Amino acid sequence: MPLNKITPELEKAVASLEEAGTAKGAESVVVAAAPPDPASGKGPRFRLAGAGERDFIRLNSNSYLGMGLRREVMEAEEEGTRAYGAGPGAVRFISGTYGPHIELEQKLAGFHGREAAMAFSSAYAAVMGIITPLVTGDTVVISDELNHNCIINAIRLSRPQDKDVYKHLDMKGLDAALSKYAGQAKRAVVITDGIFSMRGDHAPLGEIMDIARTHDDAYPENVVVVADDSHGVGAFGETGRGTEEYAGGQVDVLVATLGKALGVNGGYVTSSKALIAFLRETAPFYIYSNPITPGEATAALKALEILDSAAGRKLLDHLRALTKRYEQGLVKLGFEIIPGEHPVVPLMIRDTKKTRDLVKYLYDHGVLVTGLAYPVVPRGDEEIRCQINADHTEADVDAVLELLGAWPGRG
Repeated sequence: MPLNKITPELEKAVASLEEAGTAKGAESVVVAAAPPDPASGKGPRFRLAGAGERDFIRLNSNSYLGMGLRREVMEAEEEGTRAYGAGPGAVRFISGTYGPHIELEQKLAGFHGREAAMAFSSAYAAVMGIITPLVTGDTVVISDELNHNCIINAIRLSRPQDKDVYKHLDMKGLDAALSKYAGQAKRAVVITDGIFSMRGDHAPLGEIMDIARTHDDAYPENVVVVADDSHGVGAFGETGRGTEEYAGGQVDVLVATLGKALGVNGGYVTSSKALIAFLRETAPFYIYSNPITPGEATAALKALEILDSAAGRKLLDHLRALTKRYEQGLVKLGFEIIPGEHPVVPLMIRDTKKTRDLVKYLYDHGVLVTGLAYPVVPRGDEEIRCQINADHTEADVDAVLELLGAWPGRG
């Protein structure tokens, strides 16, 4: 069937995004990746299609602990692939569950002090997959206004009785929403990011749990608190257990990822045994999607083992020290940032053109960053999101700071 009638409309839609400056544009293509070189004091370097032999420092990666380029993790994935093959073959309830999947879920549950866990193909799929079955026609959903796109889409898909969006980190707003719907809904689902990835700030999970428990008796089917801590687990907290560890409080349902600090691929949810059993029977993104490969599960097991060890503590200490060094350097140069201990460090440029100019300037000098503009962030909050990784070095951080200090647009 020809697409001659719809094609002009599609091209017009893309052109309008480009004119508005909100199009994502062509993706960079990584053609080579070199692990850290301790002898030279350099962290990992990357080469891109069309950029010749130039090496880039990557400051736009979620691989917070550098696990993806660790020899032990890569070897574990190879061993898992040799033992079980390259792919799972089918969705899990048909023929797709392997020993590494089960072992990984058990280890994740234990790591987070929960009864059970289940793995998804991604954290996005996990959030989309669990919210729909948790939300009934008698459920009110209460959400932070800066929650991730996956949470927003999951709420739309779930069709709750009602929803309420409170101002970012406004605990009085959360409390008021739960008061408002008491007696009107059987169940309340409060959902928040753990780390808000555009800003690097965190939800006060302990306070959220206190508020939820205060209102719990008013809801016949509980106030259920869900947190997506994909940017927190492995990168935040003394032992890398994320925002729960840093801010206190254990939420009812925790979603996180294997694809950021753990350096592999996939997502997961961990909670009570009864809730996980319910989700295995009702979460469509789990039931009807292939799981991560056995090799990926084996690699994730190795990354989790490293994280939960003395070596992991050392990585986290180094990550915190590098983040502090970078933040202090930016402030000294006069840049506006949103300070915090998380390795997401936003440079608040607050101007779309200047954001694009700085991204290009850094690219031209061998540094990869990502500029964020509306609608990814609100107008006036244009920024460059920098992400420090534990396999960066002090020399890497200092080199980037030196470039930023020499940027003609500064000041």
